[in-house]
Amino acid sequence: MTKAKLWTKDFIIITLTAFLVFLTFYLLMTTMTLYAIEQFNASQTTAGLAASIFVIGSLCSRLFAGKYIDVVGRRKLLYASLILFLIACLLYFFVTNFTLLLTIRFIHGIAFGVVTTVMGTAVMSIIPLARRGEGTSYFSLSTPLATAIGPFIGILITQHADFNWIFVTCTAFAMINIIVMLFAKIPEMPLSPQQIKEMRGFRLQDFFEKSAVPMAIIIFILGITYASVLSYLSPFAIEAKLTSAASIFFIVYAVFLLGSRPFTGKLLDLRGENIIIYPALILFTIGLFCLSQSYGSGMMLVASALIALGFGNMISCSQVAVVNLAPNHRIGLATSTFYIAMDAGIGVGPIIIGAILPHFGYRGMYASMAVLVLITIVIYYFVHGRHAKVRSS
Repeated sequence: MTKAKLWTKDFIIITLTAFLVFLTFYLLMTTMTLYAIEQFNASQTTAGLAASIFVIGSLCSRLFAGKYIDVVGRRKLLYASLILFLIACLLYFFVTNFTLLLTIRFIHGIAFGVVTTVMGTAVMSIIPLARRGEGTSYFSLSTPLATAIGPFIGILITQHADFNWIFVTCTAFAMINIIVMLFAKIPEMPLSPQQIKEMRGFRLQDFFEKSAVPMAIIIFILGITYASVLSYLSPFAIEAKLTSAASIFFIVYAVFLLGSRPFTGKLLDLRGENIIIYPALILFTIGLFCLSQSYGSGMMLVASALIALGFGNMISCSQVAVVNLAPNHRIGLATSTFYIAMDAGIGVGPIIIGAILPHFGYRGMYASMAVLVLITIVIYYFVHGRHAKVRSS
């Protein structure tokens, strides 16, 4: 039997666009605090708001993007958000004060939230159903690759050029996105009059997909734990004198994730999500514990590999599970619910972790995050795992 084609022109274009969008996000996230401090003499706390307000904008837009994606039309919403994304990149050149910077960051976050929600929804309609796990694994590689490359580009530019070159680079990425997307066909999901009627009003179910909530709870918790890696790896590395290992931490992460995704995606399609998610949660737990015990570069990089195999594969499998449970006309809402949970977890994570750091220290904090992931295995079993269908190869 011939396999349904995965690597179509449309799939490649959307995957490339997603990569460039996330690349812009991480490039700016790693440089925006420094930009605010140097250009506007902002304090560390105030400068951090320039980074976090982007996530707030993204969260706000996802609420409405999921609800109206198929009412407005995927193609229209995608082009509108890509154009707004480009406009936001151009506006950075005209920033004259910190308040204006915050406003632009919020607008940029709104565009980011809509773009990623629409692309995440559209790609699920492009990927053949029988290869949804494999296709999602490849598509979602855009995030970890951007996590590794974006900060590298950002730091390289700040070391050798002024901040305007960061905005030039982001603008170039945004323009490429619009141009290449002209050659992609975005599948629409026509709604019946009854389905459109159901979407009217402002009920809670209009903003969240009920079937996605159990997995969203898991993703929210894991987002908090992963925020400990994103936000506190650098200060931990400085304290532990492991800055050289920390500088390539996310590169190692991306390499191991890139190597594992083809296998985990295919296995997910053949056997269902539990065969991936349970081992992934265990590997994530071990990875965080190894990070807490990193006294040398070798252990820190082992932790990076384990976290990639754990958290990285857990995220792509969870997205497939969420979409598979949702009715076709609510896949957009399911995708939005998934991303909202992840953004919220990563967004509030630094606040929660910052509160416990004075009591536990970096090593104790990472050990406590490992325990939290271990507890999440039990939570996953009750909210989703025991109900998940197990397929036989």
